[in-house]
Amino acid sequence: MSTWHEYLQGGKPVPTWPYPIRYGEERELETDVLVFGGGIAGSHAAISARKAGARVLVVEKEATKWSGNGGAGVDHWLSACTNPCSRVSPEEYTQRVLEDCGGYDCGPLRYVVARESWDALLDCEGMGLRIRDEAGEFTGAEFRDEETGLLFAYDYVNRCELRVWGHNMKPVLHAEMRRLGVEVLDRVMITSLLTEGEGESRRVTGATGLGTRTGEFYIIRAKATILATGLPGRMWNFSTEYRSTFRDPNCTGEGVSAAWRAGAEFSRLEESYPDSGTMAYISYAVGNAHNTWHGCPIVDANGKEVPWVDRDGRELGSLEERFTPAEGQRFMLGDGLRVPPSYENQTKKLAPDLPERILSGEFVLPLYADLSRMPERERRAIFGLMVGNEGRTRVPVYETLTKAGFDPDQDMLQVPIMDPSSYGHSNFWSGVGAPQWRMWGGGGVVVDWDLRTNLPGLYAAGGAIFGAGAHSSAAASGRYAGRRAAEGARGVSLPGADRAQTDREKARVYAPLKPEGRPMGWKDFNAGIGRLMQSYCGQYKSAGGLREGLRMLGELRESEAASLSAANPHELMRAVECLGMLDVGEAVMTASLERRASSDYLNFQRIDFPRMDPPEWRNLRPIKLGPSGPESRDLPFDYFLRPPYAPSLKENYAAHSGLERGEVRR
Repeated sequence: MSTWHEYLQGGKPVPTWPYPIRYGEERELETDVLVFGGGIAGSHAAISARKAGARVLVVEKEATKWSGNGGAGVDHWLSACTNPCSRVSPEEYTQRVLEDCGGYDCGPLRYVVARESWDALLDCEGMGLRIRDEAGEFTGAEFRDEETGLLFAYDYVNRCELRVWGHNMKPVLHAEMRRLGVEVLDRVMITSLLTEGEGESRRVTGATGLGTRTGEFYIIRAKATILATGLPGRMWNFSTEYRSTFRDPNCTGEGVSAAWRAGAEFSRLEESYPDSGTMAYISYAVGNAHNTWHGCPIVDANGKEVPWVDRDGRELGSLEERFTPAEGQRFMLGDGLRVPPSYENQTKKLAPDLPERILSGEFVLPLYADLSRMPERERRAIFGLMVGNEGRTRVPVYETLTKAGFDPDQDMLQVPIMDPSSYGHSNFWSGVGAPQWRMWGGGGVVVDWDLRTNLPGLYAAGGAIFGAGAHSSAAASGRYAGRRAAEGARGVSLPGADRAQTDREKARVYAPLKPEGRPMGWKDFNAGIGRLMQSYCGQYKSAGGLREGLRMLGELRESEAASLSAANPHELMRAVECLGMLDVGEAVMTASLERRASSDYLNFQRIDFPRMDPPEWRNLRPIKLGPSGPESRDLPFDYFLRPPYAPSLKENYAAHSGLERGEVRR
């Protein structure tokens, strides 16, 4: 097999573009509910809205059957508080998570997920997804309920987090959308949100899009729109040759860009986390004791096992204790939340002083994950059920290792070389990068109890909402937002399209077809954005650096962006992604500049404001792009329990969920 360079050097002709090119041609569509993004959240939203009687159109940049951050599968399902075996109420679970996040979280989203995560999973089961051990493969295991066949993870006592066979989740959802008559428009990239009105009455009326194979321009009118795009990537680190990421690299933040330019309000954009960048190991393909591999014994080069401890540092005497709450502990919150659980909710873990014990010589590197020391059912639950269904691991990890002869009954996987300073974080297991290498945190739009943004007509689900959680969070919030958007579309007249808006957007989208000066490719432009983010919005931030970063992003927009070029519709899509990333970078730097305090909860360090979470800055501090530039305000953590809302989670859910009005149909 030759490289592309070798192919051209050999005198081979450059292949022609395989699709008809229709730059400038317009397609106008209309619908009741437009779903922006066809990932897990978008698919559940579309199904839910269609069941509620709405006409639904899903617009997806990739192929909906496999797209999104959860497109490759799921192995464990969090927050299933209403499953028949759970001993944790949705109210208790939500309150604990909010406490763990220090308040910097979205209460409506968390409670909706705690109430409907199990229902969303039952929906998936009805579509054909396997969620129970019906064949009795794990009969007798501590994590199996013999009556229901459900399998549980992390906390075997309280049982609110399940193991599932979710490798085919997206094909199942895709088939259900087709069955229900949801219109799915693949290979079309949403580029902007259409709006009408000004100020507080400004309403979202649809969107514009770009065909990524033909270059056509789409004008979509909708009565309600759901923002369901995944967590943005490629903002700090970008490499097309060497990259190991757990997230879909096609999720680049066009949802953030479109909503930001339309005037939507965001929170937690200043939050980011260490990223291993190009140094990352393939997730779950190396020895691990985190998340999917929770409970796995870790041994050193001499076979000495590293002890596990409870939240008080007490060494555990048995493997079973790794999956049960400590003495006096109500329950444990499993891995998968953005913020590590507090003392009250901690899972069991490896000894926290492991780095020091390695340095002292007590444990000899390298370390290994030794599944053979676990009971057979536990071993097969990790390497088989979970690694075989976790997102992005079924083929590259499970099938590759199995075909190579890896046998978990007798073989071990080596643990990566570790930086002791990263212990307790996920990058301890995947590789450690420079401090300026970052990944998206919990930023997203602010929503109310209808999962509606500050812009009428615009709802949100999944990673588009600030503080969004894992796969089950995307599913449950999509399920809820779909029926709320369908209800919001009732009685609304289909809006007209603002020709001036669409013409401006059309000119912006097609600008890379006629670059000024010396053409610049999208890869170089993307790398340049990443370098600016690293230099001015890395782990340690200051007012001077952030202002300089904003100035540099502005210069990039005014100068190099004019030279951004595209030779075909695919490159045009990538170029428009980069233009959107400029918006995202400016929003992130603006939010970082507005929060004049450091925050341990947000992993946010301001050199010029080193105090961690001072009382006067313990609020959500949302920002939006107003007519004259960015605007920010203080928003209390419990905004969702203050007037005009009811004072309790349960009351608000009852008033807004639509359940009493019969809007939910299976």
